[in-house]
Amino acid sequence: MKNIKANFLPLGLMLLIPAVNIMYGKLNNSINGCYNLVTSFDRDVPFIKEFIIPYWMWYPFVILSILYIYLNCREAYYKTIITIVLGMMLCYVIYFFFQTTVPRPAVYGNDIFSRIIRLTYRLDKPFNCFPSIHVLTCYAVDRGAGEVKKSSNKLIIDFFSVLIMLSTQFVKQHVILDLIFAVLMAEIIYRFFAVPILEKSLVFYKWTAFKFFA
Repeated sequence: MKNIKANFLPLGLMLLIPAVNIMYGKLNNSINGCYNLVTSFDRDVPFIKEFIIPYWMWYPFVILSILYIYLNCREAYYKTIITIVLGMMLCYVIYFFFQTTVPRPAVYGNDIFSRIIRLTYRLDKPFNCFPSIHVLTCYAVDRGAGEVKKSSNKLIIDFFSVLIMLSTQFVKQHVILDLIFAVLMAEIIYRFFAVPILEKSLVFYKWTAFKFFA
């Protein structure tokens, strides 16, 4: 029983992600004004409605990737969770003080891709853009998967990470600066902050796990 708890209790840390994500809806507005970071590069990026499919694949992709990392490298799992949670919190602080928006194209047609895009636009207002949480989380799980030794699955995670990041551009949910700064933020947190936080939190976690749940 003790081994089962020790193996599966850490999975509960994944619940921090939806818990922190509650703030997304509260900040997804322009009450305090917003900025436009569109560049000439963004204007040249084509609108490709078929990329809405990989955009929506983000949800299962992140969950499955985190589970994969958890099963193969516990340290990388903790670092990935820390990077995502801390990164999301920093994103929300930025959204509060520096809200941005992305102009969206008019979407016509009754094909499945057009309908999914219109649904996406209705559900997700054009704010909370800089940096992109889609990109931040994809980069974080890709970094975590990179620590799993001798795994051919890393190429699969690489592929879908890049595909989802590109989808944020082609369906006009984000601009290029949203992508760049999300990657930089995730890399900085993963490389410089995840390990110190992990070392301190593991001491506390082991104490609580074995004292209170033994």
